[in-house]
Amino acid sequence: MNIYGFDHIVLCVRSVEATLEFYQRVLGLEAREERSGKWSLHFGSNKISVQDANARPSLAEGTLPGSGNFCVLTDLPIEDVIAQLRSNDVEIVEGPAEKAGAVGTLMSVYFRDPDANLVEVSSRL
Repeated sequence: MNIYGFDHIVLCVRSVEATLEFYQRVLGLEAREERSGKWSLHFGSNKISVQDANARPSLAEGTLPGSGNFCVLTDLPIEDVIAQLRSNDVEIVEGPAEKAGAVGTLMSVYFRDPDANLVEVSSRL
């Protein structure tokens, strides 16, 4: 088996509408309705599927809102990321700080989304 990357991640959320609004406003992600009532957020070649906690399939019954923890990359300086977060009244819970990424050192900031998922935005150093 040759695993070479991620296709998507799934976030279980209390409010699809609030989640879509937050990620569009704060990170500039693009919301798409894949089929009636099934939404996702897109950036580059990546996707975050948004799953309503009240309508999750039995396959995902153990997933709960707020259990996500993920990192996205930006080519912006971390100071610009911090300014964008602050302009949207998003509290930074950690950072900026150097972290070990998949292919090198990152400069990262952390914050929480409306469901308290931990989001890391990083620039490669």
